[in-house]
Amino acid sequence: QVQLAETGGGLVQAGGSLRLACTASGRAFDTYSMGWWRQAPGKGREFVAAITRGGGTTTYADTVKGRFTISKDNTKNTLYLQMNNLKPEDTAVYLCSADRPTIARTGGNFWGQGTQVTVSA
Repeated sequence: QVQLAETGGGLVQAGGSLRLACTASGRAFDTYSMGWWRQAPGKGREFVAAITRGGGTTTYADTVKGRFTISKDNTKNTLYLQMNNLKPEDTAVYLCSADRPTIARTGGNFWGQGTQVTVSA
């Protein structure tokens, strides 16, 4: 079992940056693959990025490729999402998810509560 808590959301102007963090409690953080998803008002949950348990492989949605970077620090039990050149269409609640040993494009068995990101034009 792992419990996840996201932080780092907020209000930012278009073109700005934010870094989200997802801190995990529980054991064996390094055995979990993880990722970020987002949900905008009135829309379904959308895959953003994922990373393997050791951090060696990352995947991104086409909509964020080149702007967002996912990383995982197994010494701090924390997953990150660095978001640069933010656009108004990036506005959503961002959620992290974990599963092991791999994580599906639809998400894993464990989810955080989410953090709101709002990008103004």
